[in-house]
Amino acid sequence: MRAKLGFWAQIAFLLAYIGVLSGAMFYFQFGLNEFPCPLCILQRMGMMLSSLGALYVVVGALRGRLTNTGFMTGLGLAILGALLGAAISVRQILLHIKPGDPGYGGAVFGLHLYTWAFISFVVVLLFAGALLTFGKEFEPVAPSSRFGRIIAWIVVGVFLFTVAANLVVVFAEEGFSWFLPDDPNSWMLFKQLGWSK
Repeated sequence: MRAKLGFWAQIAFLLAYIGVLSGAMFYFQFGLNEFPCPLCILQRMGMMLSSLGALYVVVGALRGRLTNTGFMTGLGLAILGALLGAAISVRQILLHIKPGDPGYGGAVFGLHLYTWAFISFVVVLLFAGALLTFGKEFEPVAPSSRFGRIIAWIVVGVFLFTVAANLVVVFAEEGFSWFLPDDPNSWMLFKQLGWSK
């Protein structure tokens, strides 16, 4: 029972970051026309790296090849990604900590996206730490039902699509430049190709 709970907890991890990455890209970036700054992009990369840990565990379980070592490797990836992302989030929080500073970009429930990113990375660290504490008890086992396996593979596919879409969007924003502008306000690739002013 706990092994199945461990599997669906990893699926929930992927779904949570699919939601966060999609919301940042489709709602804030496309809907509100708020271009992410370099630190925002790095936080997204931290989320993707962290989620690769859950992806590694889920795919290993679905293929029936997940070992104790593989489980710990996945949790280690999640921790490394969360530590990297948390450090970048703290850096951006500290840039806007001065009283009266409006912060960068929009806010959700009164907190900017980089603050929410930091909170999400702390949750990942707590999640991975709890699973490491209990060890083998929550080592994921793929569902035996065909329906459960199909749902899991769909989540994996949607996650991979979300990562690919984010990478394409970052390339369109940065173009062929080595660096992203500190305060981006246009699609550099389209300007460089002469498709926009």
